[in-house]
Amino acid sequence: MSQSPSLSRRQLLRYTTFAGAAMTFPTVLAACGGPASTNKTGSSAGSLTAVIGYGNNQTWDPLQTASAFSMAAILHCYESLVEGDPITRAPFPGLAKALPADASGTSLKFELRDGAKWHDGQPVTADDVVFTYARALDEKENVLIHSFFSHWLQEVRKTGDRAVEFVLKFPFPYALQRIQCCKIVPKHVYDGKWDDAKGGKVVGSGPYKVVEQAPLSHTSFEKFADYNGPRPAAYDKMLWKSIVDSAPRVAAISGAKPDAQIAENIPAANADQLRKAGRTVEFADGGNNLFLLFNTAHAPFDKNLVRQALHYAIDKKKMIDIGLKGAGSPGTSFINPKLPSSQPASQDFAYNPDKAKQLLQQAGVSNLKVTLSTTNTSLVADCVKVIKEGWDAIGVQTTLDSQDTKALFSKLDAGTDFQVVATTNNPLQFGNDPDLMIRYYYDAKSILTSKYARFTGPDAQSLLALQDQAAAETDEAKRTALNKQLLDLISEQAVIYPVVFTQLGTAWDPKALSGVRAQGYPGIYLNQAKPV
Repeated sequence: MSQSPSLSRRQLLRYTTFAGAAMTFPTVLAACGGPASTNKTGSSAGSLTAVIGYGNNQTWDPLQTASAFSMAAILHCYESLVEGDPITRAPFPGLAKALPADASGTSLKFELRDGAKWHDGQPVTADDVVFTYARALDEKENVLIHSFFSHWLQEVRKTGDRAVEFVLKFPFPYALQRIQCCKIVPKHVYDGKWDDAKGGKVVGSGPYKVVEQAPLSHTSFEKFADYNGPRPAAYDKMLWKSIVDSAPRVAAISGAKPDAQIAENIPAANADQLRKAGRTVEFADGGNNLFLLFNTAHAPFDKNLVRQALHYAIDKKKMIDIGLKGAGSPGTSFINPKLPSSQPASQDFAYNPDKAKQLLQQAGVSNLKVTLSTTNTSLVADCVKVIKEGWDAIGVQTTLDSQDTKALFSKLDAGTDFQVVATTNNPLQFGNDPDLMIRYYYDAKSILTSKYARFTGPDAQSLLALQDQAAAETDEAKRTALNKQLLDLISEQAVIYPVVFTQLGTAWDPKALSGVRAQGYPGIYLNQAKPV
């Protein structure tokens, strides 16, 4: 099997914004609960105000966006054929009438839910599904979710006005989970007009419709009266405020009568004060991580022992205590050990400066000087100080080069030479299966793997071949064993590897809403929430 195209720089950064005043269209905290059939919230009532710690001015294209705000909103406005629990990803029918009776073969057949409509009143059809997946699979389009499908999905074909068939290249064990990240869009609205989606136009089939976009201020939602799916709107109206700075974001959920009923991206340092004010505050483990990316074309970082040494020299406990205020866990495996899909890796990178020195000696490297290029977020700034301290302590003279995220990645995209990069990312918002969690970073055409890390030789080919072998294995025990081998190999190479995983905090007013819990990726999920 050939490896598929993966994330491009434009997909990683999502800097495309839409400017101007508020736009009116006429047209993630996760909820607790059981199967979809038991989670209907009943009739809607009143309004809800939420605070999101990210901007709402990046792309709203459902197949392209990695924006935390947009992705969270899209979960409430669009539907996939198969939806899933926001934490476990356990599948249930979304736009599909039912799940396939057998998902173990190379053909998956779906019928659309009777009476499903778009927000403009038009019916959802099989043509919309085929249109959506044709774009997702188009290598020239290379949308963000392309690499999540192209290695296993051959095509999606229409078999009736309201029926489609998925033709797989091989039986894919994560198919029902992966389908969840492809939101179906209306052909009659977006065909040839993807800039409208990028700019903030939202026409979906979900329980809420967007009625106003005010860039860097707020997004307003209303209940979609014609929604007939498994999770109808609990509120007549929702107002989501975009507040990037932590102090005003925390203030919005503070006090006896808070402006908002729920807020995400809560700093650990503010948890106690919010709890004293009567808020519920929870932190969740997930995929958000600070990672190192080495330029393997720049000696001596072409040597895996050097890369390993620099990881062993980092005091991760100190980083978690200082940089994350205790809300995190060490990167002892490529996938967060707190997640079910993780397994221990052969190199756990527990703090061991003596081993770090030995590995450098074994690699024949001495008097090493390193420039660590970093993004300039507060989380990264606090954490990389600990990295510098650890590297300096083993005799590696370290210089920190902090840059604006866009500036740093523009240099990398231009092919500018570098040594090591430290930054953050979180693939968990797309899914939690091990193939996705790894393929997000490692793929033959991934800009992270090939262009930035320059990891393209025999070692890279062996890793990618093992990854494809694991993805195609249908026997669960054998697949688990192959994933263990893959995690071991990734730790041995340590080309792109996490240092620490961060927890994400969410606060809400338990007197205002119920049925919610924190999630390990940005945003909120209110499709199962209930007013109190």
